[in-house]
Amino acid sequence: MASRARHRAATGARDGSRQRRLPLRFLLPALVLVALMAMLMLRGYVHSEILADHRVRPAAGTDRVPENILAGGPVIDARGSRPTTLSVPDHRLVLTFDDGPDPVWTPRVLDVLKKHDAHAVFFVTGTMASRYPGLVQRMVDEGHEIGLHTFNHPDLSYQSKRRIDWELSQNQLAISGAAGIRTSLFRPPYSSYSAAMDNASWPVTEYIGSRGYVTVVNNTDSEDWRKPGVDEIIRRATPKNGKGAIVLMHDSGGDRHQTVQALDRFLPGLKAQGYAFQNLTEALDAPSAHTRVSGLALWKGKAWIFLVQASEHITDGLVVGLAIIGSLVIGRFLLMLLLSGWHARRVRRRGFRWGPPVTEPVSVLVPAYNEAKCIENTVRSLMASEHPIEVLVIDDGSSDGTARIVEAMGLPNVRVIRQLNAGKPAALNRGLANARHDIVVMMDGDTVFEPATVRELVQPFGDPGVGAVAGNAKVGNRDTLIGAWQHIEYVMGFNLDRRMYDMLRCMPTIPGAVGAFRRSALQRIGGMSDDTLAEDTDVTMALHRDGWKVVYAENARAWTEAPETVQQLWSQRYRWSYGTMQAIWKHRRALVERGPSGRFGRVGLPLVSLFMVLAPLLAPLIDVFLVYGLVFGPTAKTVSAWLGVLALQAVCAAYAFRLDRERMTHLISLPLQQILYRQIMYVVLLQSWITALTGGRLRWQKLRRTGVVGAPPDPAVRQPAADGGPV
Repeated sequence: MASRARHRAATGARDGSRQRRLPLRFLLPALVLVALMAMLMLRGYVHSEILADHRVRPAAGTDRVPENILAGGPVIDARGSRPTTLSVPDHRLVLTFDDGPDPVWTPRVLDVLKKHDAHAVFFVTGTMASRYPGLVQRMVDEGHEIGLHTFNHPDLSYQSKRRIDWELSQNQLAISGAAGIRTSLFRPPYSSYSAAMDNASWPVTEYIGSRGYVTVVNNTDSEDWRKPGVDEIIRRATPKNGKGAIVLMHDSGGDRHQTVQALDRFLPGLKAQGYAFQNLTEALDAPSAHTRVSGLALWKGKAWIFLVQASEHITDGLVVGLAIIGSLVIGRFLLMLLLSGWHARRVRRRGFRWGPPVTEPVSVLVPAYNEAKCIENTVRSLMASEHPIEVLVIDDGSSDGTARIVEAMGLPNVRVIRQLNAGKPAALNRGLANARHDIVVMMDGDTVFEPATVRELVQPFGDPGVGAVAGNAKVGNRDTLIGAWQHIEYVMGFNLDRRMYDMLRCMPTIPGAVGAFRRSALQRIGGMSDDTLAEDTDVTMALHRDGWKVVYAENARAWTEAPETVQQLWSQRYRWSYGTMQAIWKHRRALVERGPSGRFGRVGLPLVSLFMVLAPLLAPLIDVFLVYGLVFGPTAKTVSAWLGVLALQAVCAAYAFRLDRERMTHLISLPLQQILYRQIMYVVLLQSWITALTGGRLRWQKLRRTGVVGAPPDPAVRQPAADGGPV
């Protein structure tokens, strides 16, 4: 019984662990993306980019419209069983402004009205009121009346009752949140005179009346939207023979400077003729159209305004972020193209040498933990080396017989060192302590070298200022889709980067798969540190700060086994990302250090922080705005912009493949990599940020190896540069 209880407890603990992993890995990043998309959709809604219908329906006859409506005034009250109309009394003029509020022109219109002590009615759309609530509040504070003009400004003639209710309720919600009021005035979009009512628009007016609204059209149209000139606007807005009128103007929808100028002349001119400029209810001697909103209705309105304002600010921030990331991506690509080409020409020119040839033996350290499937290929590739070496396999407490496999091979100059499991840095330090030579090569237990790799890797040590050399790591298992994506990333993102960083003299990382160090340089910085999960990045930064040069040897090729599943890829990149953040934080003082050793802090550390930690976090904005543009925005421009970015990446990738003498066929998967692979890397990086900000600790994660990377290709059968690289 106790045994079964312990088993259930252990199983429950494992199940609970699996359940806890899901939220950390997927839930929060997914929530961030969903929240961003929700904000963008809300922005699209309030900008009339979705659900809007700007079509005007054709006339539909008038036989169903009551005669008293067609022949009546511009104020239509259909709230009762017998619709009636009202007209403004003589020498009273009601100015009405449609489609606002506009952040540019509405304040100018309000300023002119205030200057001439005139009131007006503003028929606002919900989209604009939601975006500029302060202007709605100003209208109310200065004594003007507010009317509904729908939320999205559709032609209501052929809309469903459900859509009409939605337009009214959303318009009221925006006004309630902006100014704390409700209004009973309504003007349909695209309306004109009461005589223009037809069989399509009249049922809408009747239905709106049944909802408690008074429909206000006009009987004097300034046609200011045509921009006919100030004099013509004044002429059209002036009623005949002292008659009262409801004048239609606009404070939004384009350049309204003629409207503002006309008002400044129109108001004093008609006041001199005895006209009073009043609200509609003032002109009709009726109760105010406004009622105060309180309680839940008020808080719903305020919540709506808050969300809209948040979406505006967040979207503006995203646009700025997109501009920044676009500039960074383009700038980085151009810099990589320029400096990597310069690097290739420099190291490939005839007679180039780092210094005197390096011919002395070197020690190769192979830290191994449960590498039974790979270790034999690794050691045999080293035995084919063209450079004299000794090989130290440091077995870090393997439980799969890794050490026994190496010992059973019985190879000369190969030693096996066993230790209790203590981690990769400890294994490397143990190897350093037992190495016989001053130059030390480090590689992973799942990597194979070409015969010339060690020789090419150690030649830069002919320069006494060089403390470490980065080799050219290549993906050996590139036949799967995930492998092909990583192959592109290695060639383009890693090796092209290393060429650039080499020219800038601020190489950030010696890859664990293929790197070489001057033993005395490592001893000066205290050896390999276990302070971070990216010991290769950590030690490289430490060497820079100690004043050593770190360079890139393009012909020192190593073939490594990349993760073959999303789970393995996730684990590896999570450790890399988090470890890089740890290393950057550990060496942050390099930013203020002086002298030659401070160059890395002035150039390298900012570049690494920007391009490896910050910029990738913003990269998904390109895809988020792609989706937004395809659904809501200008589709053709959006697709063109995205294809332009993809084309730039393709050019860089093709150039990188040519520099590395790789076949171009793998670039077929580049578009899919940009859509899917980048999102995986984004979520991994976001999770790393969360781990770092919450103070979490990430343990080293061992990847499952398959041993699919065999002996490296024979250099004698390598394809020439024009045809690509090895298969």
